[in-house]
Amino acid sequence: MRTILHNSNDRPDVLVHVAANVRLLRLAAELSQQALADQAEISRRMLVNIEKGDVNVSLGTLDKLAEALGVLFYALVQPPESEDSARINEVAWVGQAPESRAVLLASKPATQEVELWDWTLAPGEHYDSAPDDAGWHEMLVVTQGELTLTLEREEIVIHAGDFHVYPSDQAYRYHNTGTGMLRFIRNVLH
Repeated sequence: MRTILHNSNDRPDVLVHVAANVRLLRLAAELSQQALADQAEISRRMLVNIEKGDVNVSLGTLDKLAEALGVLFYALVQPPESEDSARINEVAWVGQAPESRAVLLASKPATQEVELWDWTLAPGEHYDSAPDDAGWHEMLVVTQGELTLTLEREEIVIHAGDFHVYPSDQAYRYHNTGTGMLRFIRNVLH
């Protein structure tokens, strides 16, 4: 089931974010609750409860709301004070078992192409890349080991279970400085 679930004792922050974001975006678009509900093809009661953060809402309903508001999905679930979608890191779905969940890590609009890569680097190995064209980004998720990412102005260490998003229109290097294998997922988008 594609639903953001919560119980009365522990409401995920994402429901609070959705409530605030939907309300702010609706007001910015100068839409009444009824007008937005009609455009999103949901009931006004559902929208009222979403804006209060008091409802289990499906991801499909959020997709409809995002489309009706003219925004991308991440704009509804990220913390309202976020300035960038490169680090959302919010639980967007939980199942019956506590370990069943989906976390939206990051989002970037793609206009032309998206690539998904599975990388492994042995200890001491590195990969150097020239800058990509303007508008390209990379999302890296380390699944094993530790990745040292060197960009033109900074060096970032990404541990297993963490991620980083950056514009790749700059020279960059992936380096395994550890003693074990490094494995990471690389998502390239334009």
